Amino acid sequence: MQAHLASFLDQWQSSADGRSLPRHVTGELQEYITCGIPQHGFAHLYCDTCRARHVLPFSCKGRGFCPSCGGRRMNEGAVNLVDHVLPTGVALRQWVLTFPFVLRFPLAFDARLLGAVHRLFTDTVAAFYRKRAIKTCGTAKAECGGLTVIQRASSDLRCNPHFHTVFLDGVYVFPQHGGPPVFHPAAPPSQVEVEQVVKKAAARIVRFLKKRGLIELATAPGDDEVTVIVGDETLGEDDPLLAQLLAAATAGLPPAGPAQRRAPLRLALSANAQPIRKGRLCAEHWGFNLHAATRVHGNDNQGREHLCRYILRPPLANDRLHILPGDKVQLDFKRPWSDGTSCIVLDAQALIARLAAIVPPPRRHVTRYFGVLSSHSALRPLIVPAATVAATAAQATESPAQDLQTPIAAKPPRTSKYIAWSDLLRRTFGIELHCNRCHGDLRLIALVKEAATIAKILGAMGLPTTPPRLAPARAPPHQAELDWCN
Repeated sequence: MQAHLASFLDQWQSSADGRSLPRHVTGELQEYITCGIPQHGFAHLYCDTCRARHVLPFSCKGRGFCPSCGGRRMNEGAVNLVDHVLPTGVALRQWVLTFPFVLRFPLAFDARLLGAVHRLFTDTVAAFYRKRAIKTCGTAKAECGGLTVIQRASSDLRCNPHFHTVFLDGVYVFPQHGGPPVFHPAAPPSQVEVEQVVKKAAARIVRFLKKRGLIELATAPGDDEVTVIVGDETLGEDDPLLAQLLAAATAGLPPAGPAQRRAPLRLALSANAQPIRKGRLCAEHWGFNLHAATRVHGNDNQGREHLCRYILRPPLANDRLHILPGDKVQLDFKRPWSDGTSCIVLDAQALIARLAAIVPPPRRHVTRYFGVLSSHSALRPLIVPAATVAATAAQATESPAQDLQTPIAAKPPRTSKYIAWSDLLRRTFGIELHCNRCHGDLRLIALVKEAATIAKILGAMGLPTTPPRLAPARAPPHQAELDWCN
């Protein structure tokens, strides 16, 4: 990154109007260079036992691809979900939805469009749970909910927005005699039911995209197939460079030039097609793939936290990257592909292009709550773990003659979700953070941000005082020789 970032930013600048990639993309790339570098700032720690001084460099806090910051966010988010959000003793089921290749670019480019599609998907799965509740509970007034983490990358770092949705595997129903809502677990879905859900979700999403004018449906005479044409040329007009970058990263091909138009993408849909089974509780219809086989028992606290870490995992780990001669990078896959491919080799510029494409848009939540777990739900204060504890304590002290419909204790005051590094290491890996000389406790002295103070402290500790420098931008090679994303 230090050797090629300047060249990448220089090449991704329009010669016509000087426009560059959006600030949230360039800013995250530039901040990543400073992550873990003490010359850019650090926390100054002191051991009272042996009087040793330590520095803990600041992180970049990136949301897109930084393995260190993404790993912290994964573990911290999993702890917060298990301890403060997910109801205790409630089973969880993961529903993973991936999209047809031709729809990935518009969904990656338009954050509002992706949010609307997410709503259609979660409403479809929620309808499945409510339909089940009519049979098992005898009522249509059942509430369900969950959360979704929007992942933006596949295993080869191509831009591939998809949903990892965790539903509470059942519904909440208010008893007829009053009192707090009662959770009724749902029976496992059958293969046919999963196929019905993906078929209904695909039809709703395609119908919505057609209504928005993002796709066109064309039927050949005498043919039962409907061709979906994704060719909205105005989609990338507001930010053409970002559109080129995302189109390249989703396709794994070099980006189109500034003067070229993107060719319409086509997807053939058969009106008589039926969902295809892809595995246990896994089905595909019109290119939409749905997997619903992962379930965690309500009493499996370790499994619940593991599932939360899985859906929150960063797209890249340091041990999967290997620097090769000739400005090449090898990216290992966590699991081999179906054809046996276990890694790919990318040009340095292609790797940076893929990393830039998976940076999420600003002011858009990556984790989204819905149903009974949404912030505006009246049931959320009654079912989250903190409220459950408060309700139990209130019931223990109330008099027997008190009305059963008395409201449960108010929602506890909001507290910080931040978890200290030492506590997070202890919770996740069982590691105690101590001085590496005497194993004594470390005390925070100050957060050092001024350049002069940074140089003074690092110099006194015998550490380098100047940060690594970026290599200057190099003239781009001929366009035909570029290997941006392949």
